Amino acid sequence: MFATTRTYLRRSAVCATLPLLTIWLAPTAYASDWSTLVSDGKASVDFRYRFEFVNQDGFDKDAEASTLRSRLTLESAEVSGISLLMEFDNVTSIGGDDYNSTENGNTQYPVVADPEGTDFNQFWARYTMEQASGTLGRQRILHGTQRFVGGVAWRQNEQTYDSFRVLWEPLQGLDFDYSFVNQVNRIFGPNDGANPAELEGKTHLLRLDYAFAEKHQLTGYYYHLDFDDIAFYAPDKSVNLSSATMGAEYSGSWRWLAFNAACARQEDAGDSQLNYQAEYYRAELGGNWERLNAKLGYEVLAGDNGVGFATPLATLHMFQGWADQFLSTPGDGIEDIYLQLNGKAGPVKLMAVYHDFAAESSSEDFGTELNLSATWPVNDNFTTQLTYAGFDSDSERFSDVDKVWLTLQLKL
Repeated sequence: MFATTRTYLRRSAVCATLPLLTIWLAPTAYASDWSTLVSDGKASVDFRYRFEFVNQDGFDKDAEASTLRSRLTLESAEVSGISLLMEFDNVTSIGGDDYNSTENGNTQYPVVADPEGTDFNQFWARYTMEQASGTLGRQRILHGTQRFVGGVAWRQNEQTYDSFRVLWEPLQGLDFDYSFVNQVNRIFGPNDGANPAELEGKTHLLRLDYAFAEKHQLTGYYYHLDFDDIAFYAPDKSVNLSSATMGAEYSGSWRWLAFNAACARQEDAGDSQLNYQAEYYRAELGGNWERLNAKLGYEVLAGDNGVGFATPLATLHMFQGWADQFLSTPGDGIEDIYLQLNGKAGPVKLMAVYHDFAAESSSEDFGTELNLSATWPVNDNFTTQLTYAGFDSDSERFSDVDKVWLTLQLKL
């Protein structure tokens, strides 16, 4: 524990030097415009309260998690292309802790992965030019729909990256996005628990977006994840998450019709002990009308040699059901057929999603899931949301699960 604390403090200290280093590198600009950098900056706070209830087969007790995430963001003005940002997060359990946060040791309850703790969520320095920018420090990295690289903002502890990131638009409609990441700060909080709070290594994230026509875009990406082995954790929670993924995606729309297709290939990389090659593909057909949006999709994460296609940096809650039963792809892969409907009842935004899950390389049915949500933006500052997920298992490998969330969020 003490080694983990020392490591965390050392890395926080390194992040804390970034703005000072930037100022030192640009003394002329800051000497003349320091007052503008501070006076034209802004501060904001964000409070998100959530009550999460989980009933899961195999547990005698239901989980009831009542947590509050408090966030303070300090952002400077831009001076000679340079800007700074600091963001602090605190997650606190309000009332009892009748849930398994993955860190509190309450394994008699189902998991609600929102451990308590205080952390630097972001701490970066950025230099912006006319067609490019570079950001150094702890930051969000969100690629597209976040199917491969995201922030997992659904959980109270957000996933961020200690990274150097370059964004460049060499031609109109062509966007180049490259990040070198040496540490992933995961949703499990600043302290290690059942899962490591951080993944260190040498990770390269490359994405190219080309809007070749109005409402039509091609995307290519290459993700090389090379994580270090972590003592006291099984390889599947550290080094075996290493992989190399190459893929492409197309998205477009014509009037009321929308289409999306993607494919990718993945193999083991770095010091991974695994040996596999697996495919990913997805096809979605959607319709957009005045009061209703609909989407029918088919997504496959294949398996090979007992290993499933892995997406450890994704915002996984957004895909394959909100009950989070498939955060790790089964060794025989998974097929997901889903139908999503979006509409409104006055100011309230409504969503319903139905999933049918099965193995990709066998005949086994995994189960079905229904997701429902109602979101009411009361005003520009306050939002309420009620959400339900019910997974009905058809396999002995999975359990029936019902989850309910009540979320209240205030932004100032």
